[in-house]
Amino acid sequence: MAAKKNRLTLYIFIGMGVGLVIGTLWPQAGESLKPLGTIFIRLIKSIIAPLIFSTLVVGIAGHSDVKSVGRMGLKAILYFEALTTAALFLGLAFVNLVKPGVGVALQGGDVSALAAKSQKFGDVLVHIFPQSIVQAAAEGEVLQIVVFAIIFALALGMVHGKKRVILDLCEAVSETMFKFTGIVMKYAPIGVGAAIAVTVGSRGLGVMVKLGVLILTFYACAVVFFGGVLLPVMLLFKVPVRKFYRAVKEPALIAFSTTSSEAALPKAMLNMEALGVPREVVAFVIPTGYSFNLDGSSLYLSLASVFVAQAAGVHLSLGQQLIMVLTLMLTSKGVAGVPRASLVILAGTLGQFNLPIEGVAVLLGIDSLMDMVRTMINVVGNCLASVVVAKWEKNFVEAENPVFDA
Repeated sequence: MAAKKNRLTLYIFIGMGVGLVIGTLWPQAGESLKPLGTIFIRLIKSIIAPLIFSTLVVGIAGHSDVKSVGRMGLKAILYFEALTTAALFLGLAFVNLVKPGVGVALQGGDVSALAAKSQKFGDVLVHIFPQSIVQAAAEGEVLQIVVFAIIFALALGMVHGKKRVILDLCEAVSETMFKFTGIVMKYAPIGVGAAIAVTVGSRGLGVMVKLGVLILTFYACAVVFFGGVLLPVMLLFKVPVRKFYRAVKEPALIAFSTTSSEAALPKAMLNMEALGVPREVVAFVIPTGYSFNLDGSSLYLSLASVFVAQAAGVHLSLGQQLIMVLTLMLTSKGVAGVPRASLVILAGTLGQFNLPIEGVAVLLGIDSLMDMVRTMINVVGNCLASVVVAKWEKNFVEAENPVFDA
């Protein structure tokens, strides 16, 4: 029975291994597998809008206590800010200790498109609110879908008579989309294997040599964040560590191999609910965390921005670095859960502090190797956030023998 439960994880590992071999030995063949990986991402993205909308509406409108929603939201935001701040300062500490940028020569590159997309805090604030739910769903704007669903659910809670009809419909849609997720996950080993093959085939393993110190610094920083921040949080809130690990390993693998938080979102929501987190908490905390609780991206941004300064020979005082961290704390909100989104924020931050934008071009060559880890941390951090908020709200009911495989 245990072997049956773990079969999806095993198949994903096999898929990643096959993709690694193909990408290394036959790079062109690896790159040609891109459509298989793209199909998986597209299928997953098709789930997100109806799943988030239906689960949030049922979770909020199905409960008469509207104040509990606001209380849960406040606790989630406080937790998000605490964790992302810790991640930013940890990245800052590592980059100042190791100094991976010293001695790295900056090379020019076409990063004008990234620079043009840099966002100010006001732009991010406006962007939270959708002008069309159809457009938000089509473009995968997770936070806009969350905002619309919350307002819709609150309005539905004020309706009398026909409220139950809409709730039943949303409940049916929610259950259907979870089943839909189960079907798509059967394709996951092929999709993630193809994604790995494309990454290795196009970039090659050799990119690790040139900027290996930066990569190792980031990986070490990630390990310390897991052991020094996330694990103590688990112990503080008495999270069942072993069960949480079993619940989070498949979404984490999907995030690692596809470098897309969105690709892991449906499975993450499904597994956290199976762990014992109430559906209304899962539906609110995890999607919201995709904009407000990007721990991996926060680690990377503080580390990468100072790395560019070091590579350019620009000395930043402690005060300047703290101001940069504060800026990143604001501008990183609203980063989409898609590949390379952190580079957009990095490009904007470098411009604000008069640091060479060419630093982004230096990082592009190895970004996929760091993006895998930072995306995985983002997903794990948001899964943990849902458990913490449920524990904080005292409505976490730990499942005795949860089944996480679809």
